[in-house]
Amino acid sequence: MLNHIYAIIQTVLLKALLAFTALWLCISAQAQMDSTATFTYQEFLAHIIDHHPLAIKANLRLKYGEANVLSARGKFDPVLKSSYDKKEFDDKLYYSHFASKLIIPTPLGIDVVGGYENTDGEKLNPERYTDENGLWHMGVEVNVLQGLWVNDRKVALQQAKVYQQMAQVEQQSLLNELVFNATYKYLLWQQSHFNHQVLENNLSIANDYFTNTRLSYKNGEKTAMDTLETLIVYQDAQRLLNKNKIALTKARNDIETYLWYEQKPVLLQEQTLPENYENKFFVDFSLSDSTDLSANPLIQSSLNKLSILEIEQRLKRQKVLPKLKVKYNALLATNENSITPNYSSSNYKWGLDFSFPIFLRSERGDIKQGKIKIEELELDIANKRYELQNKLESSLQKQIILEEQITILNKSVDGYKQLLEGENEKVKYGESSVFLLNKRQEKYINGNLKLIETYVKKQMELVNFLYLSNQLVAK
Repeated sequence: MLNHIYAIIQTVLLKALLAFTALWLCISAQAQMDSTATFTYQEFLAHIIDHHPLAIKANLRLKYGEANVLSARGKFDPVLKSSYDKKEFDDKLYYSHFASKLIIPTPLGIDVVGGYENTDGEKLNPERYTDENGLWHMGVEVNVLQGLWVNDRKVALQQAKVYQQMAQVEQQSLLNELVFNATYKYLLWQQSHFNHQVLENNLSIANDYFTNTRLSYKNGEKTAMDTLETLIVYQDAQRLLNKNKIALTKARNDIETYLWYEQKPVLLQEQTLPENYENKFFVDFSLSDSTDLSANPLIQSSLNKLSILEIEQRLKRQKVLPKLKVKYNALLATNENSITPNYSSSNYKWGLDFSFPIFLRSERGDIKQGKIKIEELELDIANKRYELQNKLESSLQKQIILEEQITILNKSVDGYKQLLEGENEKVKYGESSVFLLNKRQEKYINGNLKLIETYVKKQMELVNFLYLSNQLVAK
């Protein structure tokens, strides 16, 4: 008897558990089906900057600039040189010569030099002779005129630092262009999505009109022409909605081209929606907030090129000076039983190297060419500044006009809505026609679509302004 009761209780509990599980699964599935996620612009932007291949490529430009500076600094690395020559013939040691030298370059045209020599042999050149413990030397080589303050290795480092700045500008330019294009696609996605909502509402209203008119026709209150007219309006609403579906599908696909994670493309979920088109992505800027037109990558790039030309020009002006290198080395003899060097002011070696082209035609020609290039680039920069100034002022004027249009359209849409509601009431009491009602609806729907379009245009123009003034992406 007890076993039978336990069996009944187990059966009831099992059925209750199964029913609860099924109910939970249904609720969970329905919640998942009904849930929607808003993919905000800021989330979209952060995802692009963190994961898009072009954003990663832009960051590599900075590393390339750092590598370029490191390479230029290598010209100041100490250099160790060693050589060993030996000749034996007919059981005779003609000569044996070992030499090692350490050269330490400096930013000025001065090299610190030190070394050691050890020679032996019956046929050795007398000037190379050293005792069995060798000979040390230490001294300097100085470019007294040309190359003292401005020289090739110093110029190379200065140019490398400018190239590093150019890499930063290029990185910022790549990011700006990427974000500009992605923002443009996001705005089109917004427009298509909210157009879809308006057109769905339009289809619903057209369907109600058609259904009500057909019912009135059956009741003898409306004519067949009224029914046909509302049917055509309903079909037009379907056509517009289907046309926008194509645009919305394309807009979502365009958004997906900017979504990457771990170098793999990512797809949007069906429930993912853009944020409201009335939300502002950025605060409004005025031209006074961006008076430094040099921040624009195009102008900044030209300014960096100008810096490189000016550095080269300083080097070219140095070339008109004579070349005069003074070399001095203190010779440090060794002890009889040790290679330890001993200094004596009477033991030294020094010399001069001098050269000077008489007419300097090549050097003067290079200077003139460099001057012309600088003047050309300065004119180009001035022209770009003027064009950019005009574009920014034009963009601000467009934003003001579009803002005024938004205010007017908001009022117009409210008016169209009131007219539509009023016309709908008149139709109910037989004081108006389906034709007028359809016209009111058309005005109301087109007004909504135009309002969305103008909001998006205003955002696009603001994005264009920020792009031109290099404020689109935070540095």
